[in-house]
Amino acid sequence: MKTILTLLLTIPIFTCMAQPKVSEIKPVPNGEISYVANLNEGVILDDLSWAWSSQNACFPETQKKKFTGKHVFFTGIIPKYSEMEVTVIPKDKTKNFSIYAYEIGVDNMRLVPDLDRCIRCEAGHKWDRPVRGKTQDHTRKVTNLVAINRPYRVVIGVTGADGLSEGDFTLQVSMKTR
Repeated sequence: MKTILTLLLTIPIFTCMAQPKVSEIKPVPNGEISYVANLNEGVILDDLSWAWSSQNACFPETQKKKFTGKHVFFTGIIPKYSEMEVTVIPKDKTKNFSIYAYEIGVDNMRLVPDLDRCIRCEAGHKWDRPVRGKTQDHTRKVTNLVAINRPYRVVIGVTGADGLSEGDFTLQVSMKTR
């Protein structure tokens, strides 16, 4: 019994995740802007359960392997009467990237996994099987990021699938504003 207690005392109780860097983006009304980054600037998220909670509904748990690499974060404001589309383009076409984006209040600075609820969450990843009448390349995209009567903060996560933790990419943000 003494040996068991000694072993239990040597196991760390808390694990600290490094505070991730979040890059500010400045969407251009009725325009497009690009940012270049690398997955190695990101962090691994051990807890992805926020994504399949009913308050967020970003992607189902069955797809979690597509979000297990390093996560690189971007944030910006989508003004009211606007629609945003975000695309990640890996420099190496053989690398499998995924992307997600969620909308929260303008003053809310919550970052996953500490996200108890959001207004909207969308994700893009490699399909498990072909979709009739459509093709998929190495790019991943999220659409349907909309602000109607008020502005929202958009947080974008670019990540690697299957534990991918390195790879250059371009993030394109296009916005239509009425």
